[in-house]
Amino acid sequence: MGKIDIQGMELQEIKNLLQQLEEPEYRAKQLFQWIQQKGASSFTEMTNIPKKLQEKLNGLQLLHPPKITKIRRSQVDDTVKYLLTLDDGNTIETVRMSYLGKEIKDRHTVCVSTQVGCAMGCVFCATGLSGWKRNLTTGEILAQVLVAQRELQKDAPTEKITNVVFMGMGEPLLNYANVLKAIHILNDPLGLNISMRRITLSTCGIVPKIYELAEEKLPIVLAISLHAPNNTLRDRLVPVNKKYPLEILLEACQHYIKSTGRRITFEYALISEVNDSLHHARELIKLLADLKANVNLIPLNTVQETGLVRSSKSSALTFWHELESAGIAVTFREEKGSDIEAACGQLRRRGVEENVYF
Repeated sequence: MGKIDIQGMELQEIKNLLQQLEEPEYRAKQLFQWIQQKGASSFTEMTNIPKKLQEKLNGLQLLHPPKITKIRRSQVDDTVKYLLTLDDGNTIETVRMSYLGKEIKDRHTVCVSTQVGCAMGCVFCATGLSGWKRNLTTGEILAQVLVAQRELQKDAPTEKITNVVFMGMGEPLLNYANVLKAIHILNDPLGLNISMRRITLSTCGIVPKIYELAEEKLPIVLAISLHAPNNTLRDRLVPVNKKYPLEILLEACQHYIKSTGRRITFEYALISEVNDSLHHARELIKLLADLKANVNLIPLNTVQETGLVRSSKSSALTFWHELESAGIAVTFREEKGSDIEAACGQLRRRGVEENVYF
């Protein structure tokens, strides 16, 4: 039968598997719920599954939950970062960010990786410094959310993951099929039942896949990692721009907006003396003038190897006010986990270099 990861299987696929095993179809719903809703990491946890079936499933080695190799908890906010080791020994990072308080409804967001490493080479990102290894399977993507939920419920049994962002290691649109399948399983009412409106997919701009995603007409949030208002600067910061320059990218974004009726979020990491001047803000206003879009300004995560420095608070506020005064919907992303290297790839890179995870 070959290696199968049941964590990445939709309900119908589990039904097909049970049919091959000559087991009753109704067991598929039970298995799906145990894995996707309750986060079971072994068949022996599944109390309403007969022992004989548990043994049969164990023998097929269908469950491949990642091992938590390292956990780092922020001392300044409710952020937890996990370094996970996969079946083949590769490591990935997952971050859980909790937003708690009397004035807001508690929210638990998981930032998931979609690849081992990344080939995009964005100059401010730690992930690309270690290179690209492979795509994650659907099961490996979903396992990150399930790990985060299991760990969350150790301290807060009634709490659930409410939001998922595909902003971790890797470029989601270069692992299109597995990411799309993961989104559908996350949304399944028999699983975590996460609303698609609470799922965000961030891409540096793989234009053909943006067109393809537009045809899916999913009510997810599409975020574009922009970071520059002109091609010259973006070529330097986000090298994929050389293949898909801004005029081609924004044409795809216009198509996406028209096809889905949904706004796009443009992410802009403010880098001191690189892309944060008043001139850059005015260029950005002109660039996005005809788009139904939001701009999310991001404090640059410090990655020592890049030599880049985040903008000062005064420069960031000036940039923000310029966009806002031009009528652009603009927000600042709340910084989370700054004391635990929550930027994508930092923890994994340090572990790869030192070959130490503890």
